[in-house]
Amino acid sequence: MPAYCHIVWDWNGTLLDDVQASVNAINRLLEVRALPSTDIPRYRELFGFPVRNYYTALGFRLEEENWDLLARTYHDLYLAEPSIRLHDGATPVLRFCREAGLGLSVLSAAEQSILERMLADAGLADCFDFVHGVDNLHGHSKVETGRRLMQRIPCPPTEILFVGDTLHDLEVAHELGCRCVLIAQGHQSHARLLAAGAPVLSCLADLPGFLQSETERK
Repeated sequence: MPAYCHIVWDWNGTLLDDVQASVNAINRLLEVRALPSTDIPRYRELFGFPVRNYYTALGFRLEEENWDLLARTYHDLYLAEPSIRLHDGATPVLRFCREAGLGLSVLSAAEQSILERMLADAGLADCFDFVHGVDNLHGHSKVETGRRLMQRIPCPPTEILFVGDTLHDLEVAHELGCRCVLIAQGHQSHARLLAAGAPVLSCLADLPGFLQSETERK
């Protein structure tokens, strides 16, 4: 019997390879403010939720900024980035999960309409049972959105696996009562994820083996 009946996926950084796009967009904002630029290793050490804390760590003086305008400008720059694409292995892993009879949903801190558009652009609009984003661009938390999603999934939290790429994904999974596995090819470093004590995989291609081992363990 499979260990899980449903997988809840994070989107940005987990299925979507958008770290370089995120770095490029934030560097544009840093440049305008004459602040030091960042790179992917530093980004992965600093990025987190709520996103305001990450901006502060980069040197933004948020007390002098219009946060709504800053968030909108960042997203405009980010969405214009040509480097955004699915992670290698995302489509085969999703296909594997479907063929194994697992339900699939997305829970993201991305704004709902942006999330739906990106899923459609990636050819995944019909891949998921439920798609839950948030109603703002602030990158605060997705716990409440996750609670609403859980009410729609027809199986208990103990039979749901959360797959993400950040410590916030682990926090959300704990809040929802789900088990979590983290993929270390997204927005936070392998070392940061490993220190939290959750299972950490190097890439999406490792997930089928993890699911098999979970089934055997059960």
